Amino acid sequence: MASKKMRSAVSGDPIPIAHNLTNFEGSVNRMDGKGVTTAIIAEDEGGIRLDRWFRRHFPALSHVQLEKLLRKGEVRLDGKRVKASDRLSVGQTMRLPPQIGHLPASAPAAHPPTQDAGLIRALVLHADDQVFVLNKPSGLATQGGSGLTRHVDGMLDALTEGRRQRPRLVHRLDRDTSGVLIVARTVPAAATLAEALRHRDASKIYWALVMGIPKPQSGTIKLALAKRSVPGGEERMVPTERHAEDAKAAITDYQVLGVAGRSYAWLAVKPVTGRTHQIRVHLAAIGHPIIGDHKYGGNAAAGSGEIADRLHLHARSIDIAHPAGGRLRVTAPLPPHMMKTWKLLGFDPDTQIQPFAPRRSATA
Repeated sequence: MASKKMRSAVSGDPIPIAHNLTNFEGSVNRMDGKGVTTAIIAEDEGGIRLDRWFRRHFPALSHVQLEKLLRKGEVRLDGKRVKASDRLSVGQTMRLPPQIGHLPASAPAAHPPTQDAGLIRALVLHADDQVFVLNKPSGLATQGGSGLTRHVDGMLDALTEGRRQRPRLVHRLDRDTSGVLIVARTVPAAATLAEALRHRDASKIYWALVMGIPKPQSGTIKLALAKRSVPGGEERMVPTERHAEDAKAAITDYQVLGVAGRSYAWLAVKPVTGRTHQIRVHLAAIGHPIIGDHKYGGNAAAGSGEIADRLHLHARSIDIAHPAGGRLRVTAPLPPHMMKTWKLLGFDPDTQIQPFAPRRSATA
């Protein structure tokens, strides 16, 4: 596939890209001369079993193969031998032997249906020897899950282009969130991108349409988050006291870019930390839920009239260290339902405004 022209992104200071990221997000971070790779256990992986971690990142590695590597001591956690049933802690370092890097990102599978292969190729905003950047549409899941059979990860075989290694997701977006999604074409590229994410050498800007006009019109939301069960058995992220046992610090910068009367505001949003549903929870918590976000905004977030009752949250741009050096900057156009809303409300979808001044530090 021929490389596509890189597009300028809205600038901002380095942040970790969307929290709940996963094939290699906050994980693989360096490779030595012998091909041994180390991986850092990410924030959303604390407490899971070691064998589950491997199923998540290396589904092509069978349980028998993993047990053999464990018996030989080729997989180690913080330098110590481990068992498949051991639980992981955030920040621990996993030693991965050279043969791990030669595995495909997933078990061999049939090529995606023709229509899916065409879709994934049409989503490519940027392509080079090491990276794809996709514009994920709203409503398409990033990875499989309960009851999900159609997702981005399942379509990536169409982007192998004759290479032995299958492209790997570098992070995720919620199913109903659209926008920039990075896919690595090689293990070293995934490792480099993960390093950039882990050290916040990346900036990701979201656009959102919210109910009402936030005051002040630019600011920082600092609310710790924790996962809680709600009636019906569903789990949600909720604001909590920062000293609560399971609380995770969460910081979100926002800037109003446009208003429509007193009813709606167009926000540029930059998550300084990366927590599950962070943007959605934070904006709902200050009384300005994202349009279409019934999970956190309830009926107050419903779209009305010609404004679609769908989530109006879009990963607009990415600025990240490129594996080959320099910067990768890509901007994703709005999805159809948000483009219609922007035109209806008189907002400029092509603005190049740079809403955020660089931070001196990005402490969670």
